[in-house]
Amino acid sequence: MMFALIDWNTFWDTPEMLKWIRLGSFVVVGLALIYIISITVGRLVRIKHSVHYGQLVRKLIFYAGASAILISMMMNLGLDLTGLLATAGVATLAIGFAAQTSLSNLISGLFLIGEKPFEIGDLIRVEGTLGVVESIDLLSIKIRTLDNLFVRFPNETMIKSPVTTVTRYPIRRMDLDIRIAYKEDASRVLEILGELAKNNEYALEEPDPLILFNAFGENALEFKFGLWFEKTNFLKLRNSILTEIKERFDKEGIEIPYPQLTISGAGSSKPVHVKLKEKPLDKN
Repeated sequence: MMFALIDWNTFWDTPEMLKWIRLGSFVVVGLALIYIISITVGRLVRIKHSVHYGQLVRKLIFYAGASAILISMMMNLGLDLTGLLATAGVATLAIGFAAQTSLSNLISGLFLIGEKPFEIGDLIRVEGTLGVVESIDLLSIKIRTLDNLFVRFPNETMIKSPVTTVTRYPIRRMDLDIRIAYKEDASRVLEILGELAKNNEYALEEPDPLILFNAFGENALEFKFGLWFEKTNFLKLRNSILTEIKERFDKEGIEIPYPQLTISGAGSSKPVHVKLKEKPLDKN
């Protein structure tokens, strides 16, 4: 109805039209400037501090600037902000009671920002999910799993759950559990593992590798083989060392056993040999 009452033939030459043009130009130019400023400042902060802080500062500048433009536009339109602010205060209080979970996530996000247990680009494990951190926001953390899935964790979950930052330090240790048959020479296996650790191009010489005769297992002798490596060489080391172990054990004739069960009679340590009897086929 309002648009029907406007005389469009004379509207374009009225001061009201010039006011709307100026207001529209102010909004468009203001938002563009705020966007450019937020991007520029965010990049500077990212260079001096981290990607995490750069992303956070960029969002704060943009949202604060957009809010200031909105308030200025409403004042230029002659709107009374006193009643609006009072209404907004009551609405904010009501929303706050209704959105306690969001408030908890917001407070948890502030703790995460201050504590800084991980950064954007880190590989983390939380609640059984392993992925790369893509975004750290005030309400949630977004990660991308290794099979390219998007997972969102509320900040409250990140505070309450154990979080492992896999790429926190520049070097890591890869632990392998190796099992060999009881008939094999354990001392020779320890020597071979030491040679493999020394000769592998992706394994670090320092710290020293962990080579341990770990336990007498149910079906095999168990060894713990730990190699230190630079965090970027995880897949290269794992593929190469497992291949080298298999090839070397085959060359030395060292058996990697299958699970087996030995049955002994009462009062005797000698195994009881069990032979399965084939059942004749029923011709009927």
